[in-house]
Amino acid sequence: MIYDKNHALLKSEIPELPPPSRGKVRDVYDLGDSLLFVATDRISAFDCIMPNGIPDKGRVLTQLSLFWFRFFKDMPNHLITADTADYPSVLSPYAADLDGRSMIVKKLKMIPVECIARGYLVGSGWKEYSQHGTVCGTPLRPGYRQAEKLDAPIFTPSVKAELGEHDENISVAELESRSGKELADTLAENTLAIYKAAAGYAAGRGIIIADTKFEFGVDSKGTFTLADEVLTPDSSRFWPAGKYAVGSNPPSLDKQFVRDWLDEIGFSHEPPAPELPDEIVKKTSDRYLEALRILASE
Repeated sequence: MIYDKNHALLKSEIPELPPPSRGKVRDVYDLGDSLLFVATDRISAFDCIMPNGIPDKGRVLTQLSLFWFRFFKDMPNHLITADTADYPSVLSPYAADLDGRSMIVKKLKMIPVECIARGYLVGSGWKEYSQHGTVCGTPLRPGYRQAEKLDAPIFTPSVKAELGEHDENISVAELESRSGKELADTLAENTLAIYKAAAGYAAGRGIIIADTKFEFGVDSKGTFTLADEVLTPDSSRFWPAGKYAVGSNPPSLDKQFVRDWLDEIGFSHEPPAPELPDEIVKKTSDRYLEALRILASE
């Protein structure tokens, strides 16, 4: 295991297993009939991986995902176990490193679409709306202000890019032409249903979920299945309700803090990314831990 100076896990190494597939954050090992997901402390912004990590970030992502899998217990998901005591013996030497930041999951046939639910007009959606009156090609009524709540949440799919490339937003019509209307409708209905239920729960905890993204797959029995991470600070915008105001970008409990710093220093949004200062690392870690505490505490 490779850690940085802040003891953030940058890269997992399990020589007894075949080399993993490494994403922006997760290292995925093939266990034969299942997969081992390891959430590192790597952080990406603008599809670029930062050279240093955020301590505890991988554990926050894993624990929040596990919380939401329990919350949406009626929705099939890919989790088999996150208890290292139940892991194969080959993983025993790495139990301390894997504890809290890993899970063994089903192998799925993944649907190659990122399913985004937007409840508020912010980020790239606000930029597009300001110029064209649309979000990912979906027309919206005139008169919205930045960060304003939409009349109803919208579904805006994107196509996942190769590592280092930017994801491609597509219209619902384009999704239908690629995957068929039945699957497109299933993705939209499940995305919006999960988002609305989660947003309602979070509102009771003083958190606004401005937007989020999901991934789905199909298991060996043909069951439509929720996969990957769910409603974490990496995949969502979490706003403290008490600090929310229409007309400006609210402070957030997610990696928007890193994006804002990168924009302040004039980062080009292209690799290589700069090293994050210690202050930015600590404040980002604090925000992730705060999101976990507020949303998943008893």
